[in-house]
Amino acid sequence: MGLCYSGPARLATPEEECPPSPHTAAGPPAAAMASPAVAVEEKESKPWASPFFPFYSPSPAHSLFSKKSPAAGGGGTATGTPKRLFKKPFPPPSPAKHIRAVLARRHGVVKPNEASIPEDGGEAGAVRDLDKSFGFSKGFAGKYELGQEVGRGHFGYTCAATCKKGENKGQQVAVKVIPKAKMTTPIAIEDVRREVKILRALTGHSNLVKFYDSYEDNENVYIIMELCEGGELLDRILSRGGKYSEDDAKAVMVQILNVVAFCHLQGVVHRDLKPENFLFTSKDENSQLKAIDFGLSDFVKPDERLNDIVGSAYYVAPEVLHRSYTTEADVWSIGVIAYILLCGSRPFWARTESGIFRAVLKADPSFSEPPWPSLSSEAKDFVKRLLSKDPRRRMTAAQALSHPWFRNYADMSVPLDILIFRMIKAYLRSSSLRKSALRALSKTLTMDELFYLKAQFDLLEPNKNGCITLENVKMALLKNATDAMKESRVHDLIVSLSALQYRRMDFDEFCAATLSVHQLEGLDRWEQHARCAYELFEKDGNRAIVIEELASELGLGPNLPVHAVLHDWIRHTDGKLSFLGFVKLLHGVSSRALAKAH
Repeated sequence: MGLCYSGPARLATPEEECPPSPHTAAGPPAAAMASPAVAVEEKESKPWASPFFPFYSPSPAHSLFSKKSPAAGGGGTATGTPKRLFKKPFPPPSPAKHIRAVLARRHGVVKPNEASIPEDGGEAGAVRDLDKSFGFSKGFAGKYELGQEVGRGHFGYTCAATCKKGENKGQQVAVKVIPKAKMTTPIAIEDVRREVKILRALTGHSNLVKFYDSYEDNENVYIIMELCEGGELLDRILSRGGKYSEDDAKAVMVQILNVVAFCHLQGVVHRDLKPENFLFTSKDENSQLKAIDFGLSDFVKPDERLNDIVGSAYYVAPEVLHRSYTTEADVWSIGVIAYILLCGSRPFWARTESGIFRAVLKADPSFSEPPWPSLSSEAKDFVKRLLSKDPRRRMTAAQALSHPWFRNYADMSVPLDILIFRMIKAYLRSSSLRKSALRALSKTLTMDELFYLKAQFDLLEPNKNGCITLENVKMALLKNATDAMKESRVHDLIVSLSALQYRRMDFDEFCAATLSVHQLEGLDRWEQHARCAYELFEKDGNRAIVIEELASELGLGPNLPVHAVLHDWIRHTDGKLSFLGFVKLLHGVSSRALAKAH
């Protein structure tokens, strides 16, 4: 019946050892096609992969799979792709075994001979009286009749069900059943409570699975949702032999990016995006795609960073492994999905979980082996900018929809991006000198780079004079608001933009305020951008400045030893900013960064 909601997956850090597992990461193609309705967190399978589906082959990321690499999957060859050398390529290992062990500790389900590692500060193995009352509706059995099981995860299972009475009598739904007996720690109870809160708060997007209600009785929690009968995106990939054409991949990516941009605007990060967590509503080839499984999702405040390592190994972002991340981690996972759609292989692969993590942190995905040479340069650039290891240089979901790869795609629209509000906030707090530098840089932007900024400016609905004020910001957020915004405190952004109340911002200044220096720095043409901008700054904004004034512009104290570092920022000939100082100023260097450099 196509619907499955997998259990949460908590990952080990790269330093933790993980023995190889005999299971593949996502089940054999035959099994996946024979039973498209059933998918769990990590599909169990026989220890081989079909040569007809390169999705199960190792990635051609050669640097990790040489003789010297402990994660080698290519039979010890120094270079080349293992899948080219073996008729039956080595299957990717499943990180499921280790993940299950971590999950068991998290949820208190530990075997007698295992040591329990409490995550909430309590004593290991302590028996506590837990409040398992959620305040959800009662009387589930009287309203719904459970049918066939369609999916099973670590701590729950999903069934098709029929509504027995009321205005929705006869309606088919999906019911995620979570036994209370398996909620043996406070954090397990909070996971369930947060999942329902997020599903209830996020409403109204066409690519988001519909949430209807939640029930409970003495034994279980029941989450009632839309029934999607078209199977997983993973199954569609397998049925196509492992890869999509560019046009078909665009149709999938537009839907994924749209729903993720919506979640991020609301202040929700999914944290477990992968092909298994996107379902088609029907078997139709052009069926709508729906995002599911918010069991690992969380609210993230505008200036907050998360630190718990969660997700699925092949899709986890580098900054998650470094325990400091926000919404950009979801975009990395989308980049992995895009890579798989276009070429049929995973971009990062190893035979152990720790090896996968090393690949994610150190290796670069290959774009040199087929079919990449035959794909468009826009497609390659699109994936590369999603898989930037530096999250500051990575596109947001909304920016990705503005990428030239989608430029002529039918029914294309760019959603409002939460990033622009963060950028405006930083700009308003900048010194006048930095604002001048940013204005100079904005004048060097190309039409492709201005496309996203123009779309965002139009979404703020500027007044007849072509300017925006604080009122435009409020109205734009209100138009896109859900209850999730209250929980994630997105409205705090409005308070931080209060300086807009007394001024108007035209499109030229908006571009200066919302451009991302870090993203431009990641482009091949960054040097050209910076040099051209510096020339403009020399003509219009550069002026003589002493060290003390520059320190004050940067918000530094009068007696900081980092002032010595600032000498390189100023030309000795005329006392004006040097090119180095200009570039540093664009980044808005903090006293902490200067102290580190010193």
